[in-house]
Amino acid sequence: MSRAAPLTTRLTEFFGIDYPIVLAPMAMISGGRLAAAVTAAGGLGFIGGGYGDREWLQREFGNAGASKVGCGFITWSLAEKPELLDEALARQPAAIMLSFGDLRPFADRVRSAGVPLVAQAQNLDHIREALDAGADIIVAQGSEAGGHGMTVRSTFTFVPEVVDLVAERRPEVLVVLAGGVADGRGLAAALALGADGALVGTRFWASSEALVSPRAHQRAIPASGDDTFRTRIYDVVRQLDWPVEYNERALANSFLDRWHGNDEQLLAALPEAIDTFEKAVAAEDFDVAAALVGEDIGLIREVRPAGGIVHGMARDAAHILARAADSVQR
Repeated sequence: MSRAAPLTTRLTEFFGIDYPIVLAPMAMISGGRLAAAVTAAGGLGFIGGGYGDREWLQREFGNAGASKVGCGFITWSLAEKPELLDEALARQPAAIMLSFGDLRPFADRVRSAGVPLVAQAQNLDHIREALDAGADIIVAQGSEAGGHGMTVRSTFTFVPEVVDLVAERRPEVLVVLAGGVADGRGLAAALALGADGALVGTRFWASSEALVSPRAHQRAIPASGDDTFRTRIYDVVRQLDWPVEYNERALANSFLDRWHGNDEQLLAALPEAIDTFEKAVAAEDFDVAAALVGEDIGLIREVRPAGGIVHGMARDAAHILARAADSVQR
């Protein structure tokens, strides 16, 4: 697919990119190749620093080569290995994104390094905390999103509230929508809601550069958004100490059918459940293992190279916005 014409917003001007499309730093999924591919296509790639594996982080920055990419961290996990922030900052990243925890202990270090600070938020209190901490960019995540988040707000109503609050408190701060964007319609909607761009996860999860098993892709591509729901089961069997207010959107399977909503039984049988899960991961059996995707999986029908995803999304969004502008003029 040929390169789409630039689609200019405050976000593209801030980062010097062509399209207001940002790769979500999906933990252990958004590696260096994927981040570099999104950046090369004119968006902004992020490496998913995730749960603090130094060797993985070093390798994936290496895989990104000289590409200008950012890095995202799960903030409560970063608090256990704060030295990894220095590891990332030494690479002079395009930005640091902090999600799912208190960003204040790290904000000054990021900003002192001259690196833009991106804060992901799921409710208005999170927005206020991020603004007070000096975030340059707010990512407003709705509950449609895949992976971790909160159940509290849907994107369509949350983002305009965030845009209004930010405009009142610190109008220079940019707002990026996250949750449910898989094509040009979603990107156009993000801009129409007042956001400066979109953070895209599941659509890039289904890309050829993502660190995702082909068997997971085969399982997820035929699914619809109805086949996903929010749960904490995979955090329990992965023994990850997530704060109780967060859960994850995952693709339904027989493992979740058995354990979701049966917390007491799961805890009683936890060693067995962990063993079953770990064996399934090793065997790439996604009737048990996790496919953490959003409701927008129902809009995705093929695995594509990341560059084609970026250009197609930008081109379609530009056409939609141009049609809307033409209709208004008439």
